[in-house]
Amino acid sequence: MKTNLFQDFESVTSKQWKQQIQFELKGADYNETLVWESPEGIKVKPFYHSDEEVKTFNTNTKATEFNILQNIFVHDIQMSNKKAKDSLNRGAESIRFTIESDKIELAKLMENLPLENVTYYFNLPFLSTEYIKSVNDFASKNNASFIIQIDPIGQLCKEGNWFENLNADFDKLNEIAKNSANAFLNIQSGTYQNAGANMVQQLAYTLAHVNEYFNRISAINQQISIEVAVGTNYFFEIAKLRALRLLFSTLAKEYNHTFDCQIVAIPTKRNKTLYDYNVNMLRTTTECMSAILGGANSVSNLAYDAIYHKDNEFGDRISRNQLLVLKEESYFDKVNNPADGAYYIETLTEQLAEKALELFKDIEANGGLITQLIEGTIQRKISESAQKEQELFDSGKEILLGTNKYPNPNDKMKHDLELFPFVKTKDRKTLISPIIEKRLSEKLEQERLSQEE
Repeated sequence: MKTNLFQDFESVTSKQWKQQIQFELKGADYNETLVWESPEGIKVKPFYHSDEEVKTFNTNTKATEFNILQNIFVHDIQMSNKKAKDSLNRGAESIRFTIESDKIELAKLMENLPLENVTYYFNLPFLSTEYIKSVNDFASKNNASFIIQIDPIGQLCKEGNWFENLNADFDKLNEIAKNSANAFLNIQSGTYQNAGANMVQQLAYTLAHVNEYFNRISAINQQISIEVAVGTNYFFEIAKLRALRLLFSTLAKEYNHTFDCQIVAIPTKRNKTLYDYNVNMLRTTTECMSAILGGANSVSNLAYDAIYHKDNEFGDRISRNQLLVLKEESYFDKVNNPADGAYYIETLTEQLAEKALELFKDIEANGGLITQLIEGTIQRKISESAQKEQELFDSGKEILLGTNKYPNPNDKMKHDLELFPFVKTKDRKTLISPIIEKRLSEKLEQERLSQEE
């Protein structure tokens, strides 16, 4: 005989919960005390209930299929090849090579690397139809799973210039689209987040970014990858990725595209700190958790020392092991659509998607993303959002432990810097003002460094 363990308990309505909360507040205002508003204008309640109207979404977040992705910057072919083999032996499931020159010989880079059941990403910060053809030919000949990542609009956002110019870049993209069996478009959405855009802006700008390619490339039949930076607002970030997949699917259908997007997630740099750097491991862990639960296809962790150390085996191993622990010991790969039915996350997903869609429509009504980048509108909006967040950090309302809260005065970093950890300025002529990525703690860290002996 089955017994309902809850049959002795009466159900409690949301109205009853609120009445009890009002009683416990002893006269304090419910909305002022317990309801807070996010930078996106979303009011977050202290509880969510089944008797309230909550939309549910089938976002198809296949957490069981997420891949551990290892980033490798190719400056030496043999070293990069060796690192790829070692990473795969130590738990990585896919590799992303960043190749800065078309002089890199693909056959040498891929020598003796396993091709079966491993996906390789090729991030190309240059635009060469010949090189992309060579990558496609190698994949076809060896029956390999390759994803090419090129993004001329992302290049414009970050560097202020096209690879060549708008027309030439899109002529090449159209040629690639006709001849490439592999995915080749990558939306560098992380730029918006790392520069300080709020989540609604990130989603809307990403959607407008995709829409420019849909509008300007006549024959896209390949899956598009979207590179997303994940911040530390745990539930919001889960909802952000779910909303992104919903919005992409909605837009793709308008162009009669049936493919889904491939989401590649990486922790943000914006909240990472130079001092008390081990806290970065805690930040990246929760950010990777959000990415997995939000439905990222691949997750590439950020090493705890990435902002001031060159790539090193220890940092890579720790960051990869964080993902291995989540996958193999925390059972994050056992359930698909893990956030479905969570009233709070479903509500956040709905509100983020609706607000982003509204902003996207406004961008399109005013000429689209490229036009608004040239006019400087996008840069101004991101700058305004970033300044608001910076003021919260500077005033101590947004906390980074070990930096603007409980700093260790004995922590010294001046002699450990292998990389310049602050915004770099380049004196060059640009078509537009580039979108500048900047960490929240930079000013405070520069002051501390100047005072070190």
